[in-house]
Amino acid sequence: MKKTFLVIILFILLCATPVYAAGPDGVEGIEGCEEHLKYGIPAPKPTLLCRMGYVLSHNSEKKVALWVTYLLTKEKLDGNHPRSDDFRADPDLSPGDRSELKDYRNSGYDRGHLAPAADMSWDAQAMSESFFLSNMAPQVGPGFNRGIWAVLEERVRDWTRQRGALYIFTGPIYGPEGHAHIGPNGVSVPNHFYKIVFDPVLVEVIAFIMPNERLQTIDLPNYITNVDTVEAQTGLDFLSELEDSVEDLIETMIQPALW
Repeated sequence: MKKTFLVIILFILLCATPVYAAGPDGVEGIEGCEEHLKYGIPAPKPTLLCRMGYVLSHNSEKKVALWVTYLLTKEKLDGNHPRSDDFRADPDLSPGDRSELKDYRNSGYDRGHLAPAADMSWDAQAMSESFFLSNMAPQVGPGFNRGIWAVLEERVRDWTRQRGALYIFTGPIYGPEGHAHIGPNGVSVPNHFYKIVFDPVLVEVIAFIMPNERLQTIDLPNYITNVDTVEAQTGLDFLSELEDSVEDLIETMIQPALW
């Protein structure tokens, strides 16, 4: 009954107002990435980096992005460019402000993509740029990066094929209890990762927070949360270009199951 009531309210709001207000005009560093940021910039600082397939805000203190976002469409998933595997430091970041290959070497952590390489097969440049280390974060390998997280990424691709286009936000969470570091540059190891998936046509959103540890793939639905919780734990503001009443409504909702 409660869910039906919320759906009715959302329908009334969508009929009465535009789904979004305006794009992030006048923000430096996003030229060429406007399509990825139609529904807002979670936080414009410290350093915005625009790539062909995604845009991110990089934190030079932690040497990991605060957030990565991109528009994924079913047409992009028809690409056939092979995985490039050309992992490398980001040339647009200064040494000392970025992670390096040596930071991950023998660290026990995977170089975990935030914007997945498999989502970039539509263009050779987009594929190659997904291997910048600025698009990586230290992730537990078995059971996470090579387990439940990879399964979630594949789910997002399946949802994109079904729905046509989705906006995806991904990034790290560092808890108040502190966190580990790896390598000579002290790259911060996230305690958790979040992923937010927004359908701009159906105006639906599903969000996840997962601990950066070995997990059971079957438990994926247990990590569904809402956008408000991700914002509270990261200090970021997602979907800020939505009309306020729509944003407030959908960001409090928790999907009862996987889409």
